[in-house]
Amino acid sequence: MRRIRNVSLAGLAAAAVVGSFVGAGGFTFHYGEGWSYFCKSPETCVNCHIMQPHYDTWLKGSHHATATCVDCHLPAHFPNNYISKADNGFFHSWAFTFQDFHEPIQIKPRNRRILENNCVRCHQRLVAQMQAYSGTDDDRISCLHCHADVGHTSRPRLYAH
Repeated sequence: MRRIRNVSLAGLAAAAVVGSFVGAGGFTFHYGEGWSYFCKSPETCVNCHIMQPHYDTWLKGSHHATATCVDCHLPAHFPNNYISKADNGFFHSWAFTFQDFHEPIQIKPRNRRILENNCVRCHQRLVAQMQAYSGTDDDRISCLHCHADVGHTSRPRLYAH
């Protein structure tokens, strides 16, 4: 009989721990408007106040009528787009929660490659000849070198040194 009581207490303790994590996670997901991150709406990006200037300049930018944040900043196809979205969401949440990010905010090298690939994908007809002469990936001409302000006008440099 004593063993049954110990198992029951252990089960109750485990249920309390799991319930606490599920409850805290559910609250955080609701409070952080988690469902909004499953859509393509640019307004989702301003759930984090630090993104407001980027959103405001995108509204005035040249790509406003043709591209949203996810069109430029996420891979084009499933499942890579959702993997990248989850990865970025976790690390952005971590950085903003613990105030562990560079100001002004900067794009990571992996996300810069995604952005570059999306520039080329959308503007393939314009850049095809340039790419033919660029040789290896190390020699490849960076779209952002000349066009850093296309998506977000009048903002700090898009990439880290």
